[in-house]
Amino acid sequence: MELVAFDFDGTLSDSEMTVLLGERCGVAAEMADITERAMNNELSYAESLRSRADLLSGLADEEAQKAFDKVRLRPGAADLIRDLREAGVHVAILTGGFERGVEAALAREGVSVDTIVANRLLVADGALTGEVEGPLIEGTKDTALETLTSDLGIDLRDTVAVGDGANDLPMLKVAGLSIGYLPKPAVRPHCQIVVARMDRLQKVLAEDGVL
Repeated sequence: MELVAFDFDGTLSDSEMTVLLGERCGVAAEMADITERAMNNELSYAESLRSRADLLSGLADEEAQKAFDKVRLRPGAADLIRDLREAGVHVAILTGGFERGVEAALAREGVSVDTIVANRLLVADGALTGEVEGPLIEGTKDTALETLTSDLGIDLRDTVAVGDGANDLPMLKVAGLSIGYLPKPAVRPHCQIVVARMDRLQKVLAEDGVL
């Protein structure tokens, strides 16, 4: 395999960005409920993301940054990313979450990836507008993965996708190897392999010849 595409929230990270943001303006419970419904495929991801962004309207951008700074990688995730890149594997993060949170978490661990495809919360006059933009609102992760492999000249059969929620299903279905990381019940049947720890994921990738 030449490319490994990770989801972020719930996979590389056990933080939930929108909940962390919601804590800053007192709507964390509403955020968590919407997120759970989306991950279980009870409502569309686009609808859920726009609803969550709307709840954040008016939050000061400096408060938003404090939330992003609390995003953490799972134990072992940074080591896995380093090992993959040292092995010459293209490491991508495809997330419906927000690039600022991804970047903050990677920077904290002193690690980087090759590609980040993520969304953005819009800011005006120092505060969140309640609007969101980016390629993974209406767009799906299979399209993002197909575009990336085409750009890199990599066959889809030479890819691994790792995710946990319903919005990961499109990329899990088209990747050469689909791995569920603590997947939601609606996602588990579509995963060739299921893992619950980063060290187990590393072992799976080694056994499959990726590492």
